[in-house]
Amino acid sequence: MAVTFKVTDVEQGGWCVLRVSGELDLMTSPVLRQRVHDVVAEGGHSLVVDLSDVFFCDSSGVGVLIAARRLIRSCQGSLRLILPDRGAEDGSHVNRVLGALGVRRLFDVHPDLDSATTDEAGPLSA
Repeated sequence: MAVTFKVTDVEQGGWCVLRVSGELDLMTSPVLRQRVHDVVAEGGHSLVVDLSDVFFCDSSGVGVLIAARRLIRSCQGSLRLILPDRGAEDGSHVNRVLGALGVRRLFDVHPDLDSATTDEAGPLSA
């Protein structure tokens, strides 16, 4: 079975939203990395990465998220992740992976698109 990886973008409430679906792994993470760089190069410093439809994430995917956080912070921008408690098929795999690695606290995490693009959030920690 071939798994389709896709990143689509939309604008909502002044935020660029990258919707990611499929597996975020060694083969696909460079695509997301490039899309994040493209957003920043086009002047987008308010970025939401919607991981609701990602059902697998390995260390290279986590690395891309951490690098995106670092890049956005260097531009004095804001990065928010959408990680619902029950995303993809059987729960948010990405949420569990980030928690297990102890890096979830680094991210401003929201359960859905509306809260990610409207809530006031504090600065990213660490």
